Amino acid sequence: MINILYIGDVVGQPGRKALHQKLNHVVDREKIDFTIVNIENAAGGFGVTEAIMHELSELPINAYTSGNHIWDKKDFVDNYDHYEHVIRPANYPQANPGKGRVIRQTAAGVNVAVVQVMGNVFMPPCDNPFYVVDRELKEIGDTAKVIVVDIHCEATSEKQAMGRHLDGRVSVVVGTHTHVPTADERILPMGTAFQTDVGMTGAYDSVIGFRPDEVLYRFLMNTPKKLEVAKRDIRLSGAMIEVDETTGKASRIIRIHEKVEE
Repeated sequence: MINILYIGDVVGQPGRKALHQKLNHVVDREKIDFTIVNIENAAGGFGVTEAIMHELSELPINAYTSGNHIWDKKDFVDNYDHYEHVIRPANYPQANPGKGRVIRQTAAGVNVAVVQVMGNVFMPPCDNPFYVVDRELKEIGDTAKVIVVDIHCEATSEKQAMGRHLDGRVSVVVGTHTHVPTADERILPMGTAFQTDVGMTGAYDSVIGFRPDEVLYRFLMNTPKKLEVAKRDIRLSGAMIEVDETTGKASRIIRIHEKVEE
């Protein structure tokens, strides 16, 4: 068996603080073999920078996922192809930098494939994620038994549909993007671990990681206002999944929710 840790959307400096304070502890406690972190909001809530990637390189992270905000910082996008372990949604047009999957090894030599697709409901237009994920799995073929899929989207129904679409064909399907951890972690009938959303790593005295007053202004006034990352009640959120590396089937998934000392 191997243990996979999936950390949900890291939002700004508070989210990075949570990683630095709690990640090593969780990795040691849960005997983690492979860690995946979503970083599309790591730079002030919008995108990621090369400096932040250098900062995170100190931590035990094997692969990074992203999302629609990965394009928000030009310095990173211009050098995206230097980061082979940072993936973007595979259903973006293929001429974009980056790629939608990565295969990396655990310390024991087990291949783990990580794939990300972005939903279509209430999201920027992209190719159909269900057909694209099928294409990605076909290209992975027999190179990895352990396969983790991140479905990055707004609609819980679309995330759950993706879980059912891939049940028995991948080890894990988890949702990101909505920043709210869901209490529905389970093993689907054919052996795939699933959680609709693994939540946010950042400040929970907030509206999805941002100062409530600024978000309320947008809703009340219907006019733009720059959003600032909130700073209080910081937590690390994600899921730990136990997978049989010989079959690719999951046997356990638990929520990870760690309060950070402020």
